[in-house]
Amino acid sequence: MDADEPDVAVSSIAAAIGEPARARMLYCLLDGRARTATELAMVADVAPSTTSAHLRRLEQQRLVKLLVQGKHRYYSLEGEHVSAALEALSVLAGGLGPAFAPNTPARLRAARTCYDHMAGTLGVLLHDRLRELEWLRAAGDRSYDLTPQGVAGLERLGLDVHSTRTVRRQFAIACLDWSERRYHLAGALGASLFALTLKRKWVTRDLDSRILTVTPAGRRELRRCIGLEAP
Repeated sequence: MDADEPDVAVSSIAAAIGEPARARMLYCLLDGRARTATELAMVADVAPSTTSAHLRRLEQQRLVKLLVQGKHRYYSLEGEHVSAALEALSVLAGGLGPAFAPNTPARLRAARTCYDHMAGTLGVLLHDRLRELEWLRAAGDRSYDLTPQGVAGLERLGLDVHSTRTVRRQFAIACLDWSERRYHLAGALGASLFALTLKRKWVTRDLDSRILTVTPAGRRELRRCIGLEAP
């Protein structure tokens, strides 16, 4: 029988999902957050060496993908089609697993700097809101460009898009957030947005940490300008 036939492909994918340890890994990733192999080993209750073999199998079946962020390596679901398949199976099985619960200190998780851009819940919400508004469009592997409405919207906020484009660095890129395990916005655009929020006093820095505080004016203006409810 031809390995490319649909029934063979389906059975191979089903076998990859069907092993209990791999199923636990996949359902752990269903919340949209990425995790390390060590974290997935704990979820699956298997040894690190066994985890590597399980993850290779899931990668081969295009159920998960590897994200490299500096020296860290994270795994996430391959895409929304995988999430949809797992959710459909969960209906048959009768429920989902426990939700992801980060143990990052609350203020640090809420809003902080990541080099020269915003991270934490605030950074992730900003990234997601710009995507929802269709101000950002995908321009490659984890990179973005602005749509015409994005250029207009950011210029209304007071951001100089032209000058931001002239900076000798990547313009806009998705950076995996270590507490949220979802993306926030980095690159020249992420840095310019952070500088704008500081200039407008929408956020303030802690003197002795990376923590950011959203001011009352910042909460009001983020809600008014882009419909973002700050944490």
